[in-house]
Amino acid sequence: MSIYTPSWVRDAVFYQIFPDRFAISARVPKPGPLEPWGAPPTHHGFKGGDLLGIVEHLPYLADLGINAIYLCPIFASASNHRYHTYDYMTVDPLLGGNDALRELLDAAHARGIKVVLDGVFNHTGRGFWPFHHVLETGDGSPYREWFHYVPAALARQRPFRPYPWPTDNDHWPVDPAFQPTWDDKGDESFHRLGYRAWWGLPALPKLNTGNPLVREYLMGVAEYWLKFGIDGWRLDVPAEIRDEGFWEEFRTRCRAVNPEAYIVGEIWHEAPEWLAGTRFDALMNYPLAQAILGYAAQGHLNEHVVRSHHEYGSRTHRRDGAAFGGELERLMGLYDRAITEVQLNLLDSHDSPRFRTMAGRDPGAWRLAVLLQATLPGAPCIYYGNEVGVEGDHDPDCRRSFPWDESTWDADGLAWTRAALAIRHATAALRRGTFRVAGSAGDAMAFVRDAGDAGAALVAVNAGDGPAWVDVWAPELAGRLLTVLALPGVPAGAVLVPGADGHVALEVPARSGLVAVSAG
Repeated sequence: MSIYTPSWVRDAVFYQIFPDRFAISARVPKPGPLEPWGAPPTHHGFKGGDLLGIVEHLPYLADLGINAIYLCPIFASASNHRYHTYDYMTVDPLLGGNDALRELLDAAHARGIKVVLDGVFNHTGRGFWPFHHVLETGDGSPYREWFHYVPAALARQRPFRPYPWPTDNDHWPVDPAFQPTWDDKGDESFHRLGYRAWWGLPALPKLNTGNPLVREYLMGVAEYWLKFGIDGWRLDVPAEIRDEGFWEEFRTRCRAVNPEAYIVGEIWHEAPEWLAGTRFDALMNYPLAQAILGYAAQGHLNEHVVRSHHEYGSRTHRRDGAAFGGELERLMGLYDRAITEVQLNLLDSHDSPRFRTMAGRDPGAWRLAVLLQATLPGAPCIYYGNEVGVEGDHDPDCRRSFPWDESTWDADGLAWTRAALAIRHATAALRRGTFRVAGSAGDAMAFVRDAGDAGAALVAVNAGDGPAWVDVWAPELAGRLLTVLALPGVPAGAVLVPGADGHVALEVPARSGLVAVSAG
């Protein structure tokens, strides 16, 4: 079976935005005091960023090289991250409401920038109107089957109070006939809360996606916003929805509205069963992020921060050039090429410490990581502010506000990021070419991206603290003139000519890299 993935994603460079923390617009009135913009973020405080703030900074994003935006949740919610949805049909008023999303979509699309929303369909917030309906009316509510309740709790009292703020003494008796969906903290929450909650968190009641009415409601939400004009969905914790056929139907119905809708899932590990052409186009490519971090940071890695993260800690390993090349070959061979070319290639996110903090604040690690993002198969994704030097430890520190005072920026890191992304946009082979590791030496390695008549590219990176020579074997480049492209600190214009057997020796600067391209 041939797999189709949206063509535009191959040319996309994403920018992930946590809406409360990117930019404030004076055009979005705020209802009261906000947490100071520059103060350290807290779990519950609001900074006041909004969608019109994004609109007003689209020129900055376009200049950076961004042509796609992934927004963390924007629907009405009482949490600053908005993964606690109150109303799936309403953009949070603090973000400017539905009209602000309309303006953002129109302004972004006018610049050729796509917009992907975050879909949180496994659980809601306790303020979600059907959940509140059951709280008020108990087993009299027609929405009582939209969630997973202890049967005795629904009939125990009216109004039903399943204790969304539990105390140590709370305990609901569970009907012996009750069969848990699976054994996790959600099952434990039945005893404490009277309803299933995601990870046992009272604020996150889990939806009963096995209920046809719930399923239809969520499909309708997905269709509505695609018709509104969004370009795809990033799906939160999709593996927690275990109802057969749910994601297959989701894909079919989204594609019926927009055949080019991008559907990407938040799964942190390799998952071929999710990328067989029937569910998602791509995953958030954390395995690649962890491989890049371990290679690019080398001895600069902040072991304490990395090892204390539930995913990066066990999967981030230091690698020399040969080992890193081997890991890249493994990762690039996991899926059909159509999938690999549209993987969401991030380095970090709102759910991890920031890359620069994990990499021990080493500027060379950032240069290497962004260059790899820009030159490997898949769509690069920059977490807002990384390009100007924003750091951050575990949540909530990784969700700091964007510092719009340019005097505080890492100007060199920003210039490198712009240059690397510009090279990707200008080089078809980096977006659609094949991938092959072509050589390694010490902490350096090289790979080839070949797009046939559309050109080829040779990429070499060096994570070592001194310059390195790499013997590259690239028979596909034999006899072709390769021109080194401009990167800060890397002189442009040098010409490489692989011999008749495809061999060429490259000197790669320390903690840096280079890209050489052939026109055809």
